[in-house]
Amino acid sequence: MASVSLPDMHGIFVLILMVCALILFTRERIALETSSLAILTILLVGFEVYPYYVEGERLHAIEFFKGFGHEALIAVCALMIVGQGLVRTGALEPLGRLLAKAWNISPSFSLLLTLLISAVFSAFVNNVPIVVLLLPILISIGHRTGKSPSGMLMPMGFATLIGGMSTTIGTSTNLLVVSVANDVGNIHFGMFDFVVPAVIAGGVAILFLWLVAPRILPKRETPLGDFSPRIFEAHLHVDEDGFAAGKTFSDVREKSGNKLQVLEILRDEDKVVRPLPDALLRAGDRLAVRDTPDNLKDFEEVLGMSLYRDDDSPIDEDNPLRAEGQQIAEVVVTQGSSLQGAVLSDIRFADRYQLVILALHRPGHKTQVLQDDIGNMILRTGDVLLVQGTQEKLAELKKSGHVLVLDATSDLPRTSRAPIATVIMLGVVAAAAFGLMPIAISAVCGILLMLISRCMTWQDAAHALNTRVILIVVASLALGSALLQTGGADFMAKLFLAVSAGSSPPFILSGLMLVMAVLTNIVSNNAAAVIGTPIAINIARQLGLPAEPFILAVLFGANLSFVTPMAYKTNLLVMSAGGYEFTDFVRVGLPLSVLLWAVFSFLLPQMYGF
Repeated sequence: MASVSLPDMHGIFVLILMVCALILFTRERIALETSSLAILTILLVGFEVYPYYVEGERLHAIEFFKGFGHEALIAVCALMIVGQGLVRTGALEPLGRLLAKAWNISPSFSLLLTLLISAVFSAFVNNVPIVVLLLPILISIGHRTGKSPSGMLMPMGFATLIGGMSTTIGTSTNLLVVSVANDVGNIHFGMFDFVVPAVIAGGVAILFLWLVAPRILPKRETPLGDFSPRIFEAHLHVDEDGFAAGKTFSDVREKSGNKLQVLEILRDEDKVVRPLPDALLRAGDRLAVRDTPDNLKDFEEVLGMSLYRDDDSPIDEDNPLRAEGQQIAEVVVTQGSSLQGAVLSDIRFADRYQLVILALHRPGHKTQVLQDDIGNMILRTGDVLLVQGTQEKLAELKKSGHVLVLDATSDLPRTSRAPIATVIMLGVVAAAAFGLMPIAISAVCGILLMLISRCMTWQDAAHALNTRVILIVVASLALGSALLQTGGADFMAKLFLAVSAGSSPPFILSGLMLVMAVLTNIVSNNAAAVIGTPIAINIARQLGLPAEPFILAVLFGANLSFVTPMAYKTNLLVMSAGGYEFTDFVRVGLPLSVLLWAVFSFLLPQMYGF
């Protein structure tokens, strides 16, 4: 192994900070935003307190703030906002209708069609709206056919990641790699410059997801069970010889263990008494309650009351509890949702939408059921709420566009502004594709047009932005700049070449891609891409080879986010909705990543002639 001289103290400091960043980004208990801000702050303070000079010129720490105004970050944020306009207007609804009809004709062909359409659209639109659109449709198909949707959801989610590899705007990772390559090496990529290897490898991957993945995925139930009503409305009659007669409402609640929730007290024919603590109950009163069958039976026995249906017919085997018009639905907390970071009791979710919250499921945690204090939990991206209500109320919630509702129906939001939103999005993409203006500028124009045409509001735009994405991008850009300025990137490139001494260029390129693939499944793919790009350029320069294939090795490697659910935001969304376990992602994602890595390792050297 050839000797590699260490960089100066500032370079060593940046390398140590890079290692710390990669470790912090894997810590689940520390918010990624907090880790990013901490790394950025340490970098700023370090270079401000101990100045660094490049060719006699001081490197001012304030320059590390440039990431906040970087073209790549502006493009990422602008595209997220424009994508929110598509979601809010239901502009992708025709696509959903087409796929829903196709599934009734041929399930096997329809799965392939779903994968292909998901991949194609994700090359131009952020994959989150695509996944949000298709999840309810595929889950509805699973419930209608009696099949577990687990064989469809993960392949669909992965197909959007595969499609996103093919253009410069397909993913935020691509935008960052392309922008850093332009900044560092003055290497420019057009929107479709690497579409050929992406389409070839993507075609192989789609075949794997269509033919193999559904067969190796275990059948999983949705995390919160079936779609039958869990909560029933009934009447508890106060019997003359029962406990409640002559007692206050607070006495009765205490006797029930403070579990009894009364909507109203019905007295005589038409009199309604509010269930206040000091309200005195009389024989013949009817307590209108809403609860699970087990709880209602417990109240009947403990309180010495008689349980009747809401039409005042006695409940027995011939007349069981019923919940006519009631449906169960799963509400998924998605990125940009109004529920993200909210406390249900604070926003009065149940009262606002007239829905009963039955349970909460958080990936990797025990499901919180009705009796637990769900109302005071801070909701996170990926949480799933099980709610019950009328079809009309669930439809209202779904059409609001603020949350992702998974239920047994296939209603999709649709507004009169959907065609406008579609035209705006097409214009944004076309302007960048034909070189009329950079994607950052065309996307900002798209935001303005979305707002002027009332396809979305400023509140919708704010919900589309993600603090996590912004801070991880800025911190990564700052680290990448520091690595370049202090010689850290050059050191990493020499070290990589020293480790692979005597290897052929294709082997070195393949190894670089493998390193990126491992990093992207452990830490943020954006961080891996930004740090890896200047290293790739330095490797190419020292080998005397064109930098483009090595940059693409970083780009494609950083997009192989299939092996862990936390590797990409849509993985977590799919995991929550499909009831997958961590091992399911390894089962499908690992062979898929190896397959793509092998295809790209063959294609890139062939296409660039070495």
